Amino acid sequence: MLAIVLALASAIGYGGSDFAAGLASRSAPVIQITLLASAVSGVFVAAALPFAASPGPSAAALAWGFAAGIGGTLGAFALYLGFRHAAFSVAGPLSAVAAAGFSVLAGLLYGERPTALALAGIVLALPAIVGVSASAAAEAEADAPAQEAAAVGGLGRPVAGVVYGLVAGAFFALLFIGLDRAGSGSGLWPVAAAAAGELAAALVAAVAVRSFRLCGGRARLLAVITGAAGAAGTILFFVATHHGFLAITAVLTSLYPAVTIVLARVMLGERLTALRLGGLVTAGACVTLIALGGAG
Repeated sequence: MLAIVLALASAIGYGGSDFAAGLASRSAPVIQITLLASAVSGVFVAAALPFAASPGPSAAALAWGFAAGIGGTLGAFALYLGFRHAAFSVAGPLSAVAAAGFSVLAGLLYGERPTALALAGIVLALPAIVGVSASAAAEAEADAPAQEAAAVGGLGRPVAGVVYGLVAGAFFALLFIGLDRAGSGSGLWPVAAAAAGELAAALVAAVAVRSFRLCGGRARLLAVITGAAGAAGTILFFVATHHGFLAITAVLTSLYPAVTIVLARVMLGERLTALRLGGLVTAGACVTLIALGGAG
């Protein structure tokens, strides 16, 4: 049960991070937001490190953690490219489902055997993820500026959305799998390595586009919230996946778009569509089945 609670708490962290990042992106470039958020995330993890760090982390644990961090950042960039070259409603849902699906496959290959009820919850989670992420993506597409809509209309190819969505999902799965394979014997050092990997990838992207300016005003505060909430989500997932199966904790964490929807409803007054409500209800049923079946 602890793994389930921690995985859902991780989803809250990631959902809050995405919500803050989405608001920040309305007034500042994505690279600037990512760079500041990655730096804040590193500081947040460094502050937590002394409370749960082992005397000497293994090289393998650090390598898995660093790879996980790079995967998280590259997944985000792949998703942004998917949004740029295809419809939002193609790349967004596919990336979330692919991240959960690849993680489940990895867990099964590593020998995990969830109970029948838990497996039913996992299967039910996939349409739930589609429901909550597709509705969020559709909202973003509807709110896109006219020139961006025209660009998507000209470049919007379903194949491009599928490819970028799958690539993003694979990288997000690397984040989950890397944190799982890093093991629990090195304390929070693998999470610190992940934060370093995220910052390294963000710095490389900033160099590539020559954008080192920090976003200012409200966007800066939102970027800080993005980094802090994302770091909390990563720490919680890391702990969760070492108290339960990767196949279960990754699926529950992948329900984070539901948190973004709830925050948008509470903070911005956005309407809950039938698709959103269906996704939220299905997500609730998924969590119930997994809770009854156990997390491993």
